[in-house]
Amino acid sequence: MKSSKILSNKNKKTGLFFGSFNPVHTGHLILANYFTEHAGLDEIWFVVTPQNPLKKQSNLLPDYHRLYMARLATEPYSKFKVSTVEFDLPKPNFTIVTLEKLKEDYPNRRFILLMGQDALISLPKWKNFEQILSDYRIFVYPRRYGGSSDLLVHPSVIFFEQAPVVEISASQIRNDLKAGKNVRPLLPHEVYQYIIEMGFYKDTPIVR
Repeated sequence: MKSSKILSNKNKKTGLFFGSFNPVHTGHLILANYFTEHAGLDEIWFVVTPQNPLKKQSNLLPDYHRLYMARLATEPYSKFKVSTVEFDLPKPNFTIVTLEKLKEDYPNRRFILLMGQDALISLPKWKNFEQILSDYRIFVYPRRYGGSSDLLVHPSVIFFEQAPVVEISASQIRNDLKAGKNVRPLLPHEVYQYIIEMGFYKDTPIVR
């Protein structure tokens, strides 16, 4: 049984969607669905990041709340999984460290990074970014204000110009919740219900 599972996973193309997911929203699902349906990916793993070295940690929900919301959002989709690999790695979380850990744990999978056009511009700031470009493929989706980068023509980078331009912002959702605005259409139903039930992103203390 074990050998058949390994065989079935051999060369399985797995997209890695890194993020704080604070909170996960419908834009994440729209993009993940595009890459499973149009880019030949067998699965997409939502990698919940405890501490991004390039982002401020203010107003960041505890890891397990963001993980739970990611699982609520992805549960209806058979090709979407949630990964906690970074929870057990040193902080802050560096993508190259995560990639090497995943390659060690899942040698039969082909891991591909998914990122926005704006994130690609910041790639040279990442730890060992040259190794990432050398060892992994990167699928890039457009952003309205993504800007230009020489890396768009790098042999390891594939730019999906026809991918949806999704401008839903987790930070805007948080601001709108704090202001008492309706964000229901921007969130998966179960995630919205959980946020309202827990009172997240308001002036009340975060439940830990």
